[in-house]
Amino acid sequence: MLNIVLYQPEIPPNTGNIIRLCANTGFRLHLIEPLGFDLDDKKLRRAGLDYGEFQSLQVHASWAAYLQASVSKTVYALSTKGTKCYSKAQYQPGDTLLFGPETRGLPEDIRTDIGTDHVLRLPMQPNSRSLNLSNTVSIVAYEAWRQLGFIDSLQVQGQDS
Repeated sequence: MLNIVLYQPEIPPNTGNIIRLCANTGFRLHLIEPLGFDLDDKKLRRAGLDYGEFQSLQVHASWAAYLQASVSKTVYALSTKGTKCYSKAQYQPGDTLLFGPETRGLPEDIRTDIGTDHVLRLPMQPNSRSLNLSNTVSIVAYEAWRQLGFIDSLQVQGQDS
């Protein structure tokens, strides 16, 4: 399946929503420290999470530590500074979808290391600043999963979802 990586997330409800998204898609969630909250934060729990939804969650001390532990095929970073539309990427099982912190986005050095062809963006109106992090993750995750034929989903036979 795919890996979703949140680089230094700051807002507990966003991360809670993304934990639930990963539990429902089968994607693996990785958080890069420092986190702007404690994983026992009440605001995470308010997203309606139970302990089972935390099973695919891993925390890494740094981006370098994630890369060292990862067997990811390709890393796609999402940024308002990207030039390629997220739907133009050709996602493969094992890819990583990387998202930056809510208030400042991904650092330039990480975007540079990933390469401009792998820094993606969502289309928005010209004067828009950005979308909410959990909304962005959801949009990109479902596009990637759609491209992969919704593998590993429990679809009802005979229905085209």
